[in-house]
Amino acid sequence: MVVRLGPKADKQYKRLNEPILGRVKNAIDDLELEPPIGDILPLTGTKEYFRLHVGGLRLLFKIEDNEILVTDIEPRGQAYSKKIMRRKR
Repeated sequence: MVVRLGPKADKQYKRLNEPILGRVKNAIDDLELEPPIGDILPLTGTKEYFRLHVGGLRLLFKIEDNEILVTDIEPRGQAYSKKIMRRKR
């Protein structure tokens, strides 16, 4: 599968420091495999969004037409806030 970063996720990706950037890059590479590899679970309250656990970060994504769109790369405490969940629906 092709993995694409949305505009917000792209900004967040570019701000990551070097050790974390390597882990996130590896996790994104694993998402491209068929089937995707990683600690992936659907987000509670949504049917189309999933999360990938990468250390203290969460990659929030959805699958559209054989493409994975990463919408957010957030620390665990911020990834599950009501603000993000409202925006996703």
